Amino acid sequence: MQTIFYHQGGVTRAAAAIDPEWLDPENGVAFWVDLSDPSVEDARLLSDLFAFHELAVEDALAAVHHPKVEEYRGFLFVILHGIDFEASKHRFATHDVDFFLGPNFLVTVHDGTSRSIERLRAICPRNALLLAEGPAALMHRIVDTMVDNYRPEVDKLEARIEALERDVFERPRRTLAPAILAVKRDVAALRRIIGPQRDVVGRLARREFELIGEQAAYRFRDVYDHLVRIADEALSFHDRISSLLEAHLSFTSNRLNEVMKVLTVMSTIFLPLTVLTSLYGMNVALPHLPGGERAQFWWILLMMAAIAGFMLYLFRRWRWL
Repeated sequence: MQTIFYHQGGVTRAAAAIDPEWLDPENGVAFWVDLSDPSVEDARLLSDLFAFHELAVEDALAAVHHPKVEEYRGFLFVILHGIDFEASKHRFATHDVDFFLGPNFLVTVHDGTSRSIERLRAICPRNALLLAEGPAALMHRIVDTMVDNYRPEVDKLEARIEALERDVFERPRRTLAPAILAVKRDVAALRRIIGPQRDVVGRLARREFELIGEQAAYRFRDVYDHLVRIADEALSFHDRISSLLEAHLSFTSNRLNEVMKVLTVMSTIFLPLTVLTSLYGMNVALPHLPGGERAQFWWILLMMAAIAGFMLYLFRRWRWL
């Protein structure tokens, strides 16, 4: 689906089609073309009308591609990732948003799930400033909104880590391992997403390209700072969740050692008791205990209790229990 806005004479309007004369920067028209879930006709628009490089068009139409920025003659091609808010299996699943930035135009290509573009697309007809400031400023607004969408999810991830920390240190249990590993996967996904995007926005902020003016570079520098902060938080999350997993495994191992120690003590206590009962259960003549045959059973129980009590006393004294 194509959505076209153009700014001319201080007014922003929607258009049904692109006027080829707009491609001439001397006409004083700034326009934005948004291609949502592009079709074959949209692909021809990129290659025929705009004459974008075939490799850039191929990357833009691909479902998934790594973030990058490339400069071609007459335009700048940028790929960034927006967060998929509706992801059910993974909190940080993403979708590609591709930008073709020219002197007086911006073309965005995405799969139709970009909340950032949807929001600005609704504002653009009512706010002439979006296109009046130029395509680079509009691109900054889109990228800035994309990065802002990460903040709530990063905060939720931090809250999950804090909850796991409380569980591990206050209510340790074996069922925590899958939850810790799930958060560890989310943290790894966040680092994998943020790192390349930080590098791309960093290049835009350094005025490495002629199409990014001084004012736009300052704005991209602010976005870069946000990405650096999120990258630092992701690194901190990685260290915390790794330490948390080690602590959980240590608690589990200690608990297993405690169980094994109790079982060992029980086996050690019952070993002489078994010998004693076996000895008096043999069909051989044995010395009689005081009280006659009727009292022998109670004598055996008393000796067993005395042996068990003495061994428990020794274990406590030696701090084995």
